[in-house]
Amino acid sequence: MSLVDELQKLQQLHDSGAIDDTEFAAAKARLLGGPPEIPRMSHTWANDAPVDADRIERETRQWAFVLHLSMLAGYVVPIAGLVAPIIIWQVKKNELPGLDEHGVNAVNWIISSLIYLIGCAVLCIVLIGFPLLIALLIVDIVFPIMAAIKANNGETWKYPWTIEFIKPQQSW
Repeated sequence: MSLVDELQKLQQLHDSGAIDDTEFAAAKARLLGGPPEIPRMSHTWANDAPVDADRIERETRQWAFVLHLSMLAGYVVPIAGLVAPIIIWQVKKNELPGLDEHGVNAVNWIISSLIYLIGCAVLCIVLIGFPLLIALLIVDIVFPIMAAIKANNGETWKYPWTIEFIKPQQSW
C-alpha cells in the first residue's frame, strides 16, 4: 500500500468518526515521519461551556462584591445603602443565579439592622442604647466589607445576628 493510499484510508477513518482529531494527527505524523501536529479545536458549543461557566462565576463574584459594598452607599447618599443592594439583586439574580443567595443575605441583614436600630433608639431613653447604637454602626460598616471580601473569593457569607426573613430560591 502506498503512502497516498494509507493517507486516504486514514482520512476516511477520520471522516467517518472512527478516529478523533488527536488520533488522526498522530497517525498522519507517523506516516509522514514528522512530529505529530497538535489539532486545532473546533469551535462548538461544548468548547464554549467551560468558558461561559467561568464568565458567569467571575461576574457573580464581581456583582456580589458590588452588592455587599453598595450597602455602604447610605453613608454618602441617604437611603442609597438600602436601595442599591436590592436593585442590584433584583436586576441580576436571574442572569447570575449565584447572586441570589448574596442578595437574600444582604436584604435580611438590612431588615435586621433596621430592627436593631429601632431597638437601640428605644433603649437610648435609658442610656444603654447609645453604646449599642455605636456597636451597630460599627458592624453595619464591618459586616458588608467582610461579606464583599468573601464574595470576591467565591464564598457566600451569612451575616451574623441576621433574622432570616427571606430565603434564597431553590433552583430545580
